[in-house]
Amino acid sequence: MKVGSGAASLVVPPDLPRISDLAATLHFAPEQGHIWLAGRRMVLVHARTMGIVRREVINAVGYDRARAVFTRQGYEAGAMDADVAAKVRSNDSVYDAFSVGPQLHALEGAVLVEPITVDVDVANGRFYAEYRWRHSSECAEHVTAFGIGQAPAGWGQIGYASGYASVYFGRPIVYREVECIAMGHDECRIVGKPAEAWDDAEPDLRYMRSEQLHTATDAIRTVREGDAKAADNRWRVVGASSGFNTAFDMLRDVADTDAPVLFQGESGVGKEMFARNLHAMGKRAEKPFVAVNCAAISETLIESELFGVERGAFTGATVSRPGRFERAEGGTLFLDEIATLSLIAQAKLLRALQEGEIERVGDTRVRSVDIRLVAATNVDLREAVAKGAFRADLFYRINVFPLRIPPLRDRRADIPLLMDHFLSVFRTRYDKKVSGFDEQAVSAMLSYDWPGNVRELENMVARGVILGRRGEPLRVHHLFTSGERLGDQRYRLGADGRVRSSGHHGNRSPVAIAALMDAGLTMDDVERDLLDEAFRRCSGNRSAAARLLGVSRAQFNHRYTQASKAR
Repeated sequence: MKVGSGAASLVVPPDLPRISDLAATLHFAPEQGHIWLAGRRMVLVHARTMGIVRREVINAVGYDRARAVFTRQGYEAGAMDADVAAKVRSNDSVYDAFSVGPQLHALEGAVLVEPITVDVDVANGRFYAEYRWRHSSECAEHVTAFGIGQAPAGWGQIGYASGYASVYFGRPIVYREVECIAMGHDECRIVGKPAEAWDDAEPDLRYMRSEQLHTATDAIRTVREGDAKAADNRWRVVGASSGFNTAFDMLRDVADTDAPVLFQGESGVGKEMFARNLHAMGKRAEKPFVAVNCAAISETLIESELFGVERGAFTGATVSRPGRFERAEGGTLFLDEIATLSLIAQAKLLRALQEGEIERVGDTRVRSVDIRLVAATNVDLREAVAKGAFRADLFYRINVFPLRIPPLRDRRADIPLLMDHFLSVFRTRYDKKVSGFDEQAVSAMLSYDWPGNVRELENMVARGVILGRRGEPLRVHHLFTSGERLGDQRYRLGADGRVRSSGHHGNRSPVAIAALMDAGLTMDDVERDLLDEAFRRCSGNRSAAARLLGVSRAQFNHRYTQASKAR
């Protein structure tokens, strides 16, 4: 087995590292229809159906184009998994960290990867890797559909290996399948080298290219930088779920028009974020974006806030000042919580929108205004109209393009991206270099119901960064400190390969229980050790330790005190 030289070389051990750390990132939530691997949503599919799809695609578009499609799909998957390596094995050796890719490929059920030769010197730009593939699902299905042929069939798996290595090392790495069971060989074997080290890598690169594909690291952090070109980092929306993408695609459709947009959704879903991105994507992007929280302005001041005031209009009005309409001239006026406006204020707002004119309080001059109105509400305005709490004519005026933003619990695929985004924001803001999230924290975040939506998640990550320790991951007790009720709906892969509940009851291991009894430990011994370990893990935070053990703080204090006395 060839060994690289130099401090930055990979020294290849006989076997890949233990896969238990990666297996611990696999979570199942059947009540929600979700499977998560390292914070990414996955799906289980029948291998045979993938073979059927492969046959249909080849018959529809031809062999060469079908190979390109599957290779690109694999490339994107590998590139996404490269982002996992730094999070799961950030403190491990280069070899162990790089082995995340081959091991994830096995954990995902694609193929068992065995290293033959790995010779990599990062500092000197040297890369040569050779692996053996066993039990390749892709190649086996190809043989079932087409029999033995003259060309290798692991298109998606080769794309995966190339995408993973290219993103991991930051340079184009090309793998080729030099032996394949689809060619009659006993096993599959692949070789990877930098693109320039191959005699002609252009055919391989052509299969991996697509003008419509972004690099995976850009795609998974979807902040729509190209669309929201004028939005700064604080207001970029982040997501990948179907609910998010539907809303954002509608946003793109309406962005270049002047049509009024009404954002609907629960408090905290990010309505102002979407409004700012709408403004940034439209033709008024260079003009002002003015936001008004209607609920924060008293009834007596709403007219002067919206339309402005002339000097001497009332006691205290010592200077003339423009209102929000004038300040938003040529740009976008965003009225958040519009349902809180009184009927009188609604009537005045309606007139300004219909006429395109406003009058400052205490003035007789009519001023023309050119604004795009964007509104938001967390109540059902149709119901408010039916109850007489909201004017029907104003509702129809602002409801030209309604856009509903789903709650976070209905778009859980966005949670890992939001966690990563806010972690980056607050690590910089607070100059606190925490390393990420541990797996228990990820599991808790994915199973929580998020009544406060994105705003609650943002605040939780901010709190976690403040409480976290430099160089260490954020844990459950750093994040859930305000009495949030954690769900118990997650399942995970056990050491025996079986899926088990990750709740307290589901983690009971007959082997562990037998070991405790064989050690002669009493119930008091076990309880004392559990209390001490929870107290240690939570850095002395008794509330967090109580949550970790599934008891109240009072129960924890009582038991901990009694255990301390018994020592």
